Amino acid sequence: MQFWFARDSDVPIREQLFTQVVLGILSDDLPPGHRLPSTREMARRFHLHANTVSAAYRELQKARWVEFRHGSGVYVRSSKPDTASAPQFALDQLISNLFRSAREIGAPMATVRSRLRQWLAMQPPDHFLVIEPDEELRSIVISEMKKVLDFSVLGANLDICRQAEDLASAIPVALPSKVEAVRKSLPAGTECIALHVRSVPASLGEWIPVASDKLVGVASRWPGFLQSARTMLIAAGFDADALVLRDARKSGWQDGLRSTAAVITDSLTVNDLPRKVRAITFPLLAESCLDELRRYQHFISAPIE
Repeated sequence: MQFWFARDSDVPIREQLFTQVVLGILSDDLPPGHRLPSTREMARRFHLHANTVSAAYRELQKARWVEFRHGSGVYVRSSKPDTASAPQFALDQLISNLFRSAREIGAPMATVRSRLRQWLAMQPPDHFLVIEPDEELRSIVISEMKKVLDFSVLGANLDICRQAEDLASAIPVALPSKVEAVRKSLPAGTECIALHVRSVPASLGEWIPVASDKLVGVASRWPGFLQSARTMLIAAGFDADALVLRDARKSGWQDGLRSTAAVITDSLTVNDLPRKVRAITFPLLAESCLDELRRYQHFISAPIE
């Protein structure tokens, strides 16, 4: 395994050696039973102080990465310590794989460092961008994301994919039916997160069945919501004549909703329902999807520990 040391770094040489050995073990560059260079050999080869090498080896032994064999040397242990499964070691393994891949394609370390500096110097994203051609559907998705995220959430149609300056600080997201089209339209190498939607039967199951003599309303500004809800309710045994469909884009859409047993609506239209109407809000985005967006936001904005 090749070692390298940055002598003008804020990271002590001892820590650099410790980390590189751990990375080598995690990536199997240093397999179980491999003998590490002796303290004297390592010090001579890389012009290090012998006490520095010795201190790093002792830390590796204490952390159970290596073992000292009397009169023989320092060897990689046959089993990795339990802490190897911790998140920081998983990250170390990813970094190790990056360097290994760079070596395999013949990229020199100086180039890797230069590219990493460029990536780290880039302005981090500061908002999510919902790319969706349907304006009403886009508005619903944006409203649900805004309720759970600290980042601002903007929206646009597919035209924005050709405007690089508007994508510079954005995290593009798209619904499953559009994500492939969005990815093909975005500049090469641009990531787009696929949003996941809730199961309609699972989300509305607790409200079904409703007494057959009751009127049930469905209200939304998005035609797709009206159509899907109507189809699902009829499949569940509702009489089509018992459904009161209201397009919230039209004037007078609230009329008659007070006579319904309940109104199934989206997370945006619910705010405009008449008072005293029993609303059954159907969120579009799955909870697992919102959790993923929160993790992404944390990844971008979390302070260095």
